[in-house]
Amino acid sequence: MFRILVINPGSTSTKIAVFDDDKEVFKKNISHPVEELSKFEKIIDQYEFRKEVIKKALSNAQYDLKRFSAIVGRGGLLKPIPSGTYLVNELMIETLKKGEYGEHASNLGAILAKTLASPYNLPSYIVDPVVVDEMEDIARLSGLPQLRRKSIFHALNQKAVARRAATELGKTYEECNFIVAHLGGGISVGVHRRGKVVDVNNALNGDGPFTPERSGGLPAWDLVKLSLSGQYTKKEIKKMITGKGGVVAYLGTNDMREVEKKVKEGDKGYKLVFEAMAYQVAKEIASLSAVLSGIVDAIILTGGLAYSEIFTRWIKERVNFISKVLVYGGEDEMKALALGALRVLKGEEKVKFYK
Repeated sequence: MFRILVINPGSTSTKIAVFDDDKEVFKKNISHPVEELSKFEKIIDQYEFRKEVIKKALSNAQYDLKRFSAIVGRGGLLKPIPSGTYLVNELMIETLKKGEYGEHASNLGAILAKTLASPYNLPSYIVDPVVVDEMEDIARLSGLPQLRRKSIFHALNQKAVARRAATELGKTYEECNFIVAHLGGGISVGVHRRGKVVDVNNALNGDGPFTPERSGGLPAWDLVKLSLSGQYTKKEIKKMITGKGGVVAYLGTNDMREVEKKVKEGDKGYKLVFEAMAYQVAKEIASLSAVLSGIVDAIILTGGLAYSEIFTRWIKERVNFISKVLVYGGEDEMKALALGALRVLKGEEKVKFYK
């Protein structure tokens, strides 16, 4: 049996879980009050504080770090890399500490895993960070040489549900063609062709369908005119695209439970916006089916919004002519991280190295 510690740092919390092989036997969501984190100038400065909090939580639950087989952390903002399970090395730590590709709480994942594992000579890993890049060259062209399409998406959950779907279909992930739509605060729709995500929208920076809080792709010339109008700063435009765009821009809320409630009560304005988001997701799925020449084993809907029967039904009605639609509500990042480490520990997958 392999005992694995999983660490998933968020902006105001640190989630930890213990897995015995693929079975979760302990989990804890450690909240960090804003006043506690405000003592630190940068996110990266929090790692010693978070390390001690994790150690205390494990000690209280009577887990001894030296008894673990491996520690795995959520992957952060690194350079674009292929999917897989990566051994945390010094280059990775240095890159994350410098914030070379951006600052985010997830950057702490690898650092915490390495720091906790090193005294006991345990391996530390990350699995499928958001910067996973398997796009083909043809998918990178945008229409302007200065603007290259980027792969930034919910790689961890997309890969996990794709593997799950393949198993349920009696195949391996590498044998299947899927279109996976992760439906959350951000929405990413990826083409999974025989184990690689060969095309996907940049879910972080406003590409693809609009979302509960992101604008999605916008009319290009109108966006240029708005940006140069002098009415808004660069920071304000950026916030309109990521944070205050999409549903929140139209309806003033990013709580989709509230939106769905209004729809069920018969509010036509809320229905229009909610259905338009589903409409754009369906368009994205249908257009990506061309990448696979229409040969699609399944369309997969996942993420928090996949719990909405109304939302998923609207999408299904528009895309089920392409292939069967599988729905896996929510996301299980902790288990996906544990399974990535477990595949390496069992020798089912080769560990990768960040270079």
